[in-house]
Order: sequence, then C-alpha cells, then structure tokens
Amino acid sequence: MDEPGQRLKRKRENLGLRYRDVEEASNLIATNKRSDEFVINLSRLSDIENKGTVPSIFRLYSLCTIYRLEVAEVMDWYGVTLSNQAADAASISISKTHPIGFSAPLWGDVQMPLSLEPGIDLRKTVLLSRMIQKWGKMSISLLSNLELKHLHYAFVGADDWRMFPLIYPESFLLIDDAQKKIANSGWIDEYDRPIYFLEHRTGYYLGWCAMVDKNIVVLAHPASQSLPLILAAAETDILGRVAGVAMHFDSGKRPLRPAI
Repeated sequence: MDEPGQRLKRKRENLGLRYRDVEEASNLIATNKRSDEFVINLSRLSDIENKGTVPSIFRLYSLCTIYRLEVAEVMDWYGVTLSNQAADAASISISKTHPIGFSAPLWGDVQMPLSLEPGIDLRKTVLLSRMIQKWGKMSISLLSNLELKHLHYAFVGADDWRMFPLIYPESFLLIDDAQKKIANSGWIDEYDRPIYFLEHRTGYYLGWCAMVDKNIVVLAHPASQSLPLILAAAETDILGRVAGVAMHFDSGKRPLRPAI
C-alpha cells in the first residue's frame, strides 16, 4: 500500500493541481479562518508528499478540503482510525460516570448477521455467535429508520455502584434523548421502571427518578445500599432515558462496603 504522502500526491495529480495551486487554495482557507496555520507552502507540501512529513491538523484540514477528501479517511491513512476510538476508550478506566462524546460515522459499513441457523428458538437463551450462519456488511444508511440521531452513549464509572446489580460499573449505556420527561408511575417492576441519565454541576448520575415539588429525587438500587440524591430540578439537565446497556460481570470488582 502506498504511503499517505504518495496517496495525497496521487489525489492532487488526479485533480490536475500544481503545488502552486494548492498553496494558493490553502492561502484562501487561511484567510477565511483568519489563521496562517492552514497555509501549505511549496516546500511543506513537497515534504508531505515525498519525505513522509505528517501534516498538522490545520494543514490536514486544508488538504482534505482542497482535494475533496473525508478528514477521517485521510487520518486513517496515517494510522489514526476514528472508529477505534470508543474501543480504545473502553480500555481506560475512569472512576466517575460520564457521557461519551464519540458518535458513529454516518458513512461506511457495519458487520451484521445476515442469516441464522434454521430451527433456532429465539425464546431461549443461546450463544448467538454459534447460531449465526452468515455474516456480512450492511450500510449504516440502511439503519436510518432507527432514529439514531436521538441516541447517545455514556459510561458508568468504575466507582459508581448506585444501580448495582441491575447495572454494573464500567458498563456502556445507550441514552435516548427523546425521552426526557420523568415518569412518576406506569411501571410494573424494577426492570420496567425507567432509568434516567442526568447532568448536574456536581457530576453525572443515573438512577430511577421522581419529581417531588421542585426537586428530582434520584433513587439507587436498594441492593447497593446507596442513599437517594435530591437535586434541584432547575440545576439539573435530564439527558435522556437509558435505552440499552452493555456490561460485563466481574464479581471480583464488587466493593467491600456499600457505596453511598
């Protein structure tokens, strides 16, 4: 595979652009951005193409803009794959619960199971990976009917045991920001009761919620033995309802004493 600089060179040549053309175009971008960081002079462009010099983020933006390339695609040429960001972040433990700002790209494909083994009984618990007959790629554009624009991700801190054992620490959460109104009734049991993700100046919290006067009472799972939190509604943002959870079970990480 060609080096990134050579690939950029080929893109430039395919567009019929000379070094001078690229420099002039970058000067225009720099003027619009009011920053000389976006300028790509002749010698720097030559170094990028022929000596393997890595462009700064500003010059990378200019090159992608001039060559009509996706910034994420060119970053991937340099070994920075944005689709790996969430997985890399998952390997780093953070003690506090927090939202995740990474979003899935709106282009490309995802691996999806295309067909299952015949006769599988979906009413029973199974190891799904053994039941998938064929894997294949599906365009993310085909998933548009899932209203992905309302979904966000969050991570439960390593020290956040408030919803244990229903939700373990270090779990990934799928947050639906279309459901921000707290329901004070209408559920059958603890599994049916909505769990909300909240932002307050003191941090991020998740739990069962109830509106009491002008306060939001955030309830923890009884088994965690954590005390309820009382947050002023005017100082609290309801970011949405927990719509999905991905977690691993590790009894060795259970706290020696209840979290408060």
